[in-house]
Amino acid sequence: MTRLMLAVCMVVAACLLPMASAVAQEGDDPVSQLPWQHGPTVGKIGDRATIKVPDGYAFLDAAATRRFNEILENPPTVHDEYVLAPDDLDWIAFFSFSEIGYVKDDETLDPDDVLSSIRSGLEHGNEERRSRGWDTLKLVGWSAKPQYDQQIRALAWAILLESESSGSKVVNYNTRLLGRRGVMEVTVAADPEVLQPAIADFKALVPGYTYVAGEGYGEFRPGDHVAEIGLAALITGGAAAVASKKGWLAAIGIAIAKFWKLLLLGVVGVGVAIRKFFGGKDAPR
Repeated sequence: MTRLMLAVCMVVAACLLPMASAVAQEGDDPVSQLPWQHGPTVGKIGDRATIKVPDGYAFLDAAATRRFNEILENPPTVHDEYVLAPDDLDWIAFFSFSEIGYVKDDETLDPDDVLSSIRSGLEHGNEERRSRGWDTLKLVGWSAKPQYDQQIRALAWAILLESESSGSKVVNYNTRLLGRRGVMEVTVAADPEVLQPAIADFKALVPGYTYVAGEGYGEFRPGDHVAEIGLAALITGGAAAVASKKGWLAAIGIAIAKFWKLLLLGVVGVGVAIRKFFGGKDAPR
């Protein structure tokens, strides 16, 4: 049953565009009034990591990200989150650390097998969506097959979904940056039409990401907690996959939390919609 986790993390941006317009019409551009930390600077991702924020980009700390989520009527999450984005908000990256332990990276990924698991999970996810009166999703396929970069210990993938009622497509690009005690979960939300340049832009910033001393993947020590899951499970559930071994209700609780979180972030993932906050492509100054 752990296979539903990724499905419930997907976004239906097309269903949320009316909400984006409603927020925009409130006036005073609440998103632009947030305390964006504009580059060049260094964003602190809790006490786990830092990321360089170049000129032309901006960062939100945990408190500001909570406010950002409130503006979008996004329910609070258990773990602190942080935002990195270009000033024009063509895409938004959300960072959140999951302390699941040291993930061994010696697993060989089979994209077809992983996709099959996702498809099964999506069926369960659609049952939940119907019960809430939400649009159901159709799995189109990989937008980017899973790839693991052993040099920087980063797993990345993207799945393309389609709204079954409107036919609108939506995609999130996911990255997992492995550390000594867990995984930094990063989701880049963008309009499918600009996803490729958004991914390229984000990837150019990844070398500026650094775990603080003592937290890096290569700093593992005997006796450290080792995660119960491997690379494939990071795609099909992550921390929720671990929770499922402790009980179905626990797994559902974590899955639903992620479902709501990433669903409402679909508003941000559509560049045209989010720019309504600013009346154009101007940066959130």
